[in-house]
Amino acid sequence: SMGFVLEVTDSLRHPSASPGSIVGQTPLPGQLALVGDTIRVALSLGPEVRPIPDVTRLRADGARTVLEATGFLVVVDSAESELPRGSVITMEPEAGMEAVIPQEIRLTVSLGPPLVEMPHLLGLREEQARAVLDSLGLSLSEVETRFRFGRDQGLVVEQEPPAATQVERGSAVRLVVGRRGG
Repeated sequence: SMGFVLEVTDSLRHPSASPGSIVGQTPLPGQLALVGDTIRVALSLGPEVRPIPDVTRLRADGARTVLEATGFLVVVDSAESELPRGSVITMEPEAGMEAVIPQEIRLTVSLGPPLVEMPHLLGLREEQARAVLDSLGLSLSEVETRFRFGRDQGLVVEQEPPAATQVERGSAVRLVVGRRGG
C-alpha cells in the first residue's frame, strides 16, 4: 500500500456491487491525501437477498402490499380461472425462493371463472339436457318432475337459470321435467 490507513466506516447493502468491494470513500478518488492519512471506505455487503413471501392465498391488493413492503417490485397479469375474481393464481418467481431486492415479482390474478351463456333446454329430453350442460361445464343440481299431460312427458318444461343468462362455468342448474300421471 502507499502508506495510507484504510478504515472501514460503513458496510451497506448494494444491489450490484459484489460483497467486499468499495462503494464509497473519503477523501474521494483524485482528491489529495497525505501519506499517513486515513482513507475511510464503505464496503458493499452485496445485494440484499430475501425469501419471497407466499401471497398465493391473498387477494391481489393484499399480495401487492405484502410484496412491496418486503422490498419487491410487483407486476400484475390477469387470467380467467376458477378462483374468485381478484385472487392470486400464480407468482413468478415462486414463493420461498431467495431473491435479490428489488426483484420483480409477476402475479397472475384471476378475472374469475369464464362466463357461459345458459342454453335453451326447454323441450329437450332430460338426458339431452344433461349432455348439453356437461358440454358447457355446467352441473345439474336437481331435476324435479311435475305431472304434465300430453307431449311434455319426459321433456324439460322449466329451467333455472333461464336461457341466455350469463353464468359462471361450474354453476348449478335446476330443471323441471314433465312426467306421466300415476
